[in-house]
Amino acid sequence: MREPGFWYGSPSPLSWLLWPFAKIYGAITERRMSRPGVSAGIPVFCVGNYHLGGAGKTPTTLALAKILTGMGERPFVVSRGYGGRLRGPLLVDRVRHTAGDVGDEPLMMASRVPVVVSRDRPAGAALARSEGASVILLDDGFQNPALIKDISLIVIDGMRGVGNGLVFPSGPLRAPLASQLARTDALIVIGQGRGADDIADKISAQGKSVLRAVLVPDRDLLKHLRGRRVLAFAGIGDPARFFTTLRTCGIDVAEERIFPDHHPFTRAEIELVVSDAADQGLLLVTTEKDFVRIASTPALAGWADQITPFAVTLEIGDEAALRGYLADRFAKIQGYETL
Repeated sequence: MREPGFWYGSPSPLSWLLWPFAKIYGAITERRMSRPGVSAGIPVFCVGNYHLGGAGKTPTTLALAKILTGMGERPFVVSRGYGGRLRGPLLVDRVRHTAGDVGDEPLMMASRVPVVVSRDRPAGAALARSEGASVILLDDGFQNPALIKDISLIVIDGMRGVGNGLVFPSGPLRAPLASQLARTDALIVIGQGRGADDIADKISAQGKSVLRAVLVPDRDLLKHLRGRRVLAFAGIGDPARFFTTLRTCGIDVAEERIFPDHHPFTRAEIELVVSDAADQGLLLVTTEKDFVRIASTPALAGWADQITPFAVTLEIGDEAALRGYLADRFAKIQGYETL
């Protein structure tokens, strides 16, 4: 879906018109969140967000996986596999699976960390544990009660925050904010801006950790793209952030093309953007997530070498503090012995 513009402005008449539906949706989600979950038998660290759409969960999950690996752990990501047709549980294989099978984000992450896709999260956790996982990184699932979470680490965009602060469909929130804040163990604010300051202050006031981070593009890629005129296209939750990032990096975005989040590109769509870029002498650039959907689809893979994926990694301002926080939480998990 493409996010409605009124979600990220002041509450509008349409927001209030939808408020009765938001009240019902929020009450159902809040009640669901309070249900008891089952134990995975190993630590479960959830990476989630308060709202629908993108906020930086995938690069955060990958950054955590790298930190945990450096601590001697063997992290596995467990994902629902949004956008994929396979229910799982299964271990993602980048050679055998496509984004249409397991979802774009799991396929992208699988090049850097073992990923299990499962609609049934406890079953996915069980498979990860049987494969040798020492800790599970739950990709999304903050509002899902199926698994007991040892840490709920929430990611929020520093510029957009939580938009108008209302629950879907009046706004972007997945559940009433107060109940989500109460279940938050730590917060990572990504990027500049003041949109998340109020949330960060509330989390800090509860004595919980707030960390700052930025998305950093690959240096060699930047050298290749700086000064080049590009046609940028994206099918993600916040495509404007992608285009802004490109321009901030000194890349001349001559044309933008926006598609819905997790959009399954057709042959005609890719042929058109490739043709239009060639006609205008533009370099074709997209996100890693969009690129993996194209490159893993047999009917589209032939155009992959004409498209540049814009790779970014999460750089945490105080990584030592996060490492210490994770180590402390490990020590407090009953029955857990450090490897």
